[in-house]
Amino acid sequence: MRRAAAFALLLLLPSCAGVEPRGEGYVETALPQQLVFVAGGTFERGNAFEGGDEDERPVQPVKLSDFYLGKTEVTQAQWQSVMGANASEVKDPAAPVTNVSWFDVQEFLEKLRKKTGKSYRLPSEAEWEYAARSGGRAEQWAGTSDPGALGDYAWFADTSEGKPHPVGQKKPNGLGLHDLTGNVLEWTADWYGSYPGRPSADPSGPEAGKRRVVRDGSFASSAAGARAALRDSYTPDYRSPELGFRLARSAQ
Repeated sequence: MRRAAAFALLLLLPSCAGVEPRGEGYVETALPQQLVFVAGGTFERGNAFEGGDEDERPVQPVKLSDFYLGKTEVTQAQWQSVMGANASEVKDPAAPVTNVSWFDVQEFLEKLRKKTGKSYRLPSEAEWEYAARSGGRAEQWAGTSDPGALGDYAWFADTSEGKPHPVGQKKPNGLGLHDLTGNVLEWTADWYGSYPGRPSADPSGPEAGKRRVVRDGSFASSAAGARAALRDSYTPDYRSPELGFRLARSAQ
């Protein structure tokens, strides 16, 4: 299996001319928001460990193209800079924005695309799992398969004190991404449906449906409820103080 490599891109504000290397990379959003380049590859999507839910199988090869993914979840400050308001229940500019529906996120993305000229989007479900598992590794959670080490990587029920926390405080996974386990649930682009029983390339889920896929586990989740292979879904108008998102962008 090909392992993904990654480096963070610290984006340059649009008002700046050119692209300047800064530390780990470049910045290209007005937020600013760090994006990590994720080299594509083939991985075994789904739950290859004992237990799990029926909709996490069959385990199957999935091939993905290169893409970029937010190093952290979108924060309340970043949301407010684009939308002009913040509906999160627990107010903290550095914590993930929550109480945003899938439709709200689409409005945010459209405004951000117009503001920056960049084609930001939500990650597909397959991209999300590949990135969470450090480029498709056999990991139970983002960054580890050791239950005893999970608290180093995630804000979940055992560590969070029942609330979201500022992004990027826990250890990153193997791609340098934070909070892909715990803190808040994350919307993806896909409609919810069963995995097809065949290999696929850059899958995007069913063409239509009633619920959009949510991944990650939140600050209220148990360890079992925050596994990288675990799937959940909600109607696109659903809002929750446990639910936010992170940015993605195609590499082409």
